[in-house]
Amino acid sequence: MISDRLKNIILKELNLESFDFKEDTTANQVPGWDSFNHINVILAIEKDYNVHFKGLEILKVKNIGELQKLIDSKTQN
Repeated sequence: MISDRLKNIILKELNLESFDFKEDTTANQVPGWDSFNHINVILAIEKDYNVHFKGLEILKVKNIGELQKLIDSKTQN
C-alpha cells in the first residue's frame, strides 16, 4: 500500500493536484516525472523521511510499490 505521505511528497514535487498511484505505477506513467524531477522526488523523500538511499538502491526500484518498500525498510527500527 502506498502511504499518503509518499503520495503527497510526489504530488508536491511534481506540482500535481492528484494522481491515482498504484503499486505498479512507474515514474514514466506520472505526468512531469522526468529524469530531472526524479532527483527532486528522491531528495524530497530523503529529507521528509530523514533517510539516505544508495544509488544502487534507487536503480533497483522499478515502481512506486518498490519505492514504498524501500522507504519502509529504511524507517523501521
